[in-house]
Amino acid sequence: MTIPAFGLGTFRLKGQVVIDSVSNALELGYRAIDTAQIYGNEAEIGQAVEASNVARSELFLTTKIWTENLAADKLIPSLKDSLAKLRTDHVDLTLIHWPSPGGAVPLADTLAALMQAKAQGLTKQIGISNFNIALMQEAISIVGAANIATNQIELSPYLQNRKVADFVRSQGIHITSYMTLAYGKALQDPVLQAIARQHGATTAQVVLAWAMQLGYAVIPSSTQRANLQSNLQAAQLRLSEADMAQIAALERNERLVDPQGLAPQWD
Repeated sequence: MTIPAFGLGTFRLKGQVVIDSVSNALELGYRAIDTAQIYGNEAEIGQAVEASNVARSELFLTTKIWTENLAADKLIPSLKDSLAKLRTDHVDLTLIHWPSPGGAVPLADTLAALMQAKAQGLTKQIGISNFNIALMQEAISIVGAANIATNQIELSPYLQNRKVADFVRSQGIHITSYMTLAYGKALQDPVLQAIARQHGATTAQVVLAWAMQLGYAVIPSSTQRANLQSNLQAAQLRLSEADMAQIAALERNERLVDPQGLAPQWD
């Protein structure tokens, strides 16, 4: 199974807001939805999905195991709880949300539990999120690159994460980009705005198209139906080599997500 190139992110969306976002997205043609245990919105997403007319077989649902549930005896029960909230008997992808703080839970234990969850049919694929190269090498040594569907990382025109991207690509592992629009900062960028004008596109479409053209999956979120529809059209936009070079030059190692006590030593 491949990772869909385009999906809906739900970080920070709660209650009726996330129900409306997911409902609108599904009506517009979105078929991949990304959530996490710590987002506190799995139940609302399950409600929106159940109320839609979209068959489960058409959907690609991703959730992420929170750090408190990484231990071997907690992971599968927590995933089953997520499935109950999502009103499904399986998710398509389950990720380790952040590495265990201070290595408190051995990565081998967590990955063994994830592989067990996969064997039980609770998840079709497993993967990682916010892993640096050293942690990825450790994960690969435990389960093999073929069993790691993706590494979901912060990646935007201002944080292009090239060392990690090059390593992941060398291992045949997919990258999912989050915070691709840099909390909206990219939308105000004059270089990106100029490229958008040339294409008759929105600035958001340009940024999302850039990431997808590099082979990354994107999961932008929005609470506005018009923006959801507009973002979806980024998949049809093709940027020129000159456009891609201009965006490559925006790299400035500007990381926006770096929680103390959670984040590993970044590459």
